[in-house]
Amino acid sequence: MSNIMTGIKRLVLDVLKLHNPSVIELANVIGKLDGVDGVNISLYEVDQKTENVKITVEGDRLDFDRIKHTIEDSGASVHSIDEVASGKRLVEEAETLQERT
Repeated sequence: MSNIMTGIKRLVLDVLKLHNPSVIELANVIGKLDGVDGVNISLYEVDQKTENVKITVEGDRLDFDRIKHTIEDSGASVHSIDEVASGKRLVEEAETLQERT
């Protein structure tokens, strides 16, 4: 049974993937999932066989299990969940005094 998290509006995932499928193909597959309004994939590191990417997914009813399964079906693995946003609206992270100096 799928774990639909109706309050989750944004997920930011650290993912290790093979060169194939491309980030374009992976973004298209994730973007077609129910509840997903948008996907952004940023490339951070490349080596001979793999790419380290940050995947940001937004929507009104994200299903983390389905998103993770889709990523894993592409031959990639989720290293960590780096950000989660939930609630009635998205709240952007605020800069703290320590970060300003």
